[in-house]
Amino acid sequence: MSEQATALFSTMTEASSFDTMATLLAQHYGLSGQLSRLNSERDENFHLQASDGVQYVVKLSHPAEPRTMTDFQTQALLYALEQDPALPIPRVIARRDGQPWAAISMPDGPERVLRVLSYLDGKPLHQVVRTVAQRRHLGTTLARLDKALAGFQHPAAHHDLLWDIQHCERLRTLAEGQEPQFRQWLDHFEYTLKPRLASLRRQVIHNDLNPHNVLLDPVNEVSTAGLIDFGDMVHAPLVNELAVACSYQLSGNGNPLDSAADLIAAYHAENPLTVEEVGLLYDLILTRLYMTVTITDWRALRHPENRSYILRNNGISRDGFIRLSALGREQATRYLRDICSMKGQA
Repeated sequence: MSEQATALFSTMTEASSFDTMATLLAQHYGLSGQLSRLNSERDENFHLQASDGVQYVVKLSHPAEPRTMTDFQTQALLYALEQDPALPIPRVIARRDGQPWAAISMPDGPERVLRVLSYLDGKPLHQVVRTVAQRRHLGTTLARLDKALAGFQHPAAHHDLLWDIQHCERLRTLAEGQEPQFRQWLDHFEYTLKPRLASLRRQVIHNDLNPHNVLLDPVNEVSTAGLIDFGDMVHAPLVNELAVACSYQLSGNGNPLDSAADLIAAYHAENPLTVEEVGLLYDLILTRLYMTVTITDWRALRHPENRSYILRNNGISRDGFIRLSALGREQATRYLRDICSMKGQA
């Protein structure tokens, strides 16, 4: 793993003052209003209640993040909305001069990038009771996003990212002292699973559909009202997108996949998967669960002041890894093929 990739997660930024942010927003966007902080893993994020009543999300990039990376995320939003204007994703708010972001020279550090996005109103998925209809709508919406991003290209799309499933073996340096079952999984990924990923179709994916990044209609709590936080986007096997999403949709039943099945079936109906992709999905879900446990354990030790936020998905991922492992590859893959109407195909 490159120093730049780990620096984004191993270093924290000094909090910018509200006065500083207000000055920057007035200068570059002509905006003013009430600012409040939002939780974030890397960027500094703010909620802006503008003077005219409109709400925005203000993002100031991490000092270790190259300008090309921020442009990658911004251009992806613009491209996806060109392909599917009804997608529930943030709109990029242009600067006063029409540009989509502003390069900011901070007095006490390296250059950073300032962006303003539309604020999506909705109830976070992690705050509501999960339902079948909800998972199906989310699966369809995620498939629409991936279809919209299918043709998108950018020089930074192949960047080195800590959270990239296809390079999970690079976490070995972070995994010292892990339990045997987790160490064994890393070996399985590197020597058995990773070689099989080379033949899969690839594109830019969102890569972080955890419950904190999904907003639901606040009235019906079913329809997906927002997919947010595009900071972990990467060019990768398309099926990795579904593996990430499913790792947060497991049930507490004997077959943990019975709830994720709703999302998978809806995704497949909108953006059909191949037999090979479905055949690898079980292993890829387990790989994402492994990564969540490993990365968040590592980060929490280095940033105890942000421990609660960092570990928000750790416990459920650890439990999900254990229970999904117990299901077994053969039974899980047979089940996944059945829900995708691929019974008997291999």
